[in-house]
Amino acid sequence: MLGCVIHGQGDLRVAELPVPEPGPGQALVAVRYGGVCGSDLHYWRHGGVGDFRLREPMVLGHEVVGTVVEYGAGASGPAPGAAVAVHPATPCGLCPECSDGRRNICRDTRYLGSAARFPHVQGGFAAHVAVPCEQVRALPEGLELRRAALAEPLSVALHAVRRAGDVAGRHVLVTGAGPIGCLVVAAAKAAGAVRVTVTDLLPEALEYARIAGAGTLVGADDPDDPGWPSEVDVAIEASGVAAGLDTCLRRVRRGGVVVQLGMLPAGRSAFAGNLVVSREIELRGAFRFDAEFDEALALLAVEPAFDGLVSAVVPVGDAESAFALAADRSRSCKVLLDFAPAP
Repeated sequence: MLGCVIHGQGDLRVAELPVPEPGPGQALVAVRYGGVCGSDLHYWRHGGVGDFRLREPMVLGHEVVGTVVEYGAGASGPAPGAAVAVHPATPCGLCPECSDGRRNICRDTRYLGSAARFPHVQGGFAAHVAVPCEQVRALPEGLELRRAALAEPLSVALHAVRRAGDVAGRHVLVTGAGPIGCLVVAAAKAAGAVRVTVTDLLPEALEYARIAGAGTLVGADDPDDPGWPSEVDVAIEASGVAAGLDTCLRRVRRGGVVVQLGMLPAGRSAFAGNLVVSREIELRGAFRFDAEFDEALALLAVEPAFDGLVSAVVPVGDAESAFALAADRSRSCKVLLDFAPAP
């Protein structure tokens, strides 16, 4: 079977890999689509994401959907042939964070396609993947695999909005109109935000934010843009750059909430800490997700507008061109790899 393996910075290879056998408690899934995530791009372009650095070759990918093939001993779930999405996290269930109901920050979790631990956790960008059966979710009726491939990043967005608290009737600012930022827009609207403003450097990216439901679009490099709000109730930083965090801190109202969702570059980042103090701004982090995965599938099943965020579907054999496209936000939003066998 074909799989996408990252060997180091700029060294992405499509290689023949052995088809895994599902072990006890596991399901074997034939992957159809895999969404190229910002973290996948970081591994490809920089050899790491945030503080997680590559130390060995790793199969990338954690946004995967497909069909059930079979189960290992003692495992059960959706019937073979059923369309499913794969929750990429395997929390330990034993640490203080898991016991406190915060499994998304489990200190000993395994996450598909992540170099956070060593040996690395191999990912889902392969024609077949074996995962714990508890991580397999049958798709709701009417939800096709192509749109379902957005479930993982939408879950990230839903968790970030949840970290912000009640946004119903509020004005939310989102910095960064990449795939995650656009999905934060959709999540905020679904949670009742009355107005969502999005900033980005690229007009093309802002158009995807409009598709997601943003009411106001602002050029991040244009301080005279009339769309800039004087203040907002909640700001969610989804660009992964320090300038985005600075914008959030300066635009949120006194006593407001800022959620840092984008992964900043490794090492120290300067930020306007005095504003956190003098305005009593609540600065909160948002990392991955947990139960939001099921909420994401339910939301995707009833909202066809999400289809507009999938800008390209590329055969796995052309993975490097797919990554190049996904890295060019002037030409794409969410790019999917297609693992269907060649005709």
